[in-house]
Amino acid sequence: MTATTVTAPTRRRRRLTLRSTSGQIALYALIVLLAVVYIYPFLVQVATSFKSEAEAASDPISLLPQTFTTAAYERLFLNSDFPLWFANSAIVTIAVTLGRVFFVSLAGYALARLQFRGRSVVFGMVVAVMAVPTVVLLIPKFLVLNQLGLYDSYAGMILPLLVDAAGVFIMKGFFESIPVSVEEQARIDGAGTFRVFWSVVLPMARPALITIVILSFQGSWNELSHFIVSTQSPGLTTLTKGVASLSSGALSQGTQYPLRLAAAALMTIPVAVLFFIFQKRIMNTSEGAVKG
Repeated sequence: MTATTVTAPTRRRRRLTLRSTSGQIALYALIVLLAVVYIYPFLVQVATSFKSEAEAASDPISLLPQTFTTAAYERLFLNSDFPLWFANSAIVTIAVTLGRVFFVSLAGYALARLQFRGRSVVFGMVVAVMAVPTVVLLIPKFLVLNQLGLYDSYAGMILPLLVDAAGVFIMKGFFESIPVSVEEQARIDGAGTFRVFWSVVLPMARPALITIVILSFQGSWNELSHFIVSTQSPGLTTLTKGVASLSSGALSQGTQYPLRLAAAALMTIPVAVLFFIFQKRIMNTSEGAVKG
């Protein structure tokens, strides 16, 4: 009788443990399957970039090239304007990222801390801009750039991208989560509004700043529609416009699968490197918190 009462709960615990283990195995298997489905197209992209054009057309989804060749990459760097496209994208992306981080931080701090008439109206307009589709603004953007004499220039490519409504929204929310008391000591010591923002509050907003850096870099690096309406000179072509021209058969006839996918693979490298460098910091939401 005693043995039965002792072993029954033990058996129930074993069954529960077995069910829990089986559930975890099933969950991990599902995650692995989803990861494979997600990463497989990228692997096909990289593998096809090292194939010959004939093999890429006949067997486009295989991961092992029968004839390994770097002809597509050699053609991109030696017989196309790919280095120029890459340089233009790098210049615009770096300038936009630095400028956007600075300006959206200023705007977010002003909306979160400064008391001025119409603050709620301004914030409402920021939220409203987030709901406007980008394609609706293309023609007005072209007209404004042309009227100001900024069309077909680096200034026309960079200036309209320096402020982002979503970035302002993110920074405002983060600044509001920081206690006002941390700024009081600096104000007692005579620091002005900008000094408090720059020396006290901004260093505490590092997780939000890293988020803005990644989003700004990715958004400006992959931007296409804005560059279509802001430039026409071949010397200002960015990677997105250049790769789009490859897709329409700019260099030669045929499928050009290796050439297109080699360009696309090279485009993903800077964004992937940036994300892997900052992924731990962007996920560390406790960084910058005030310790009591």
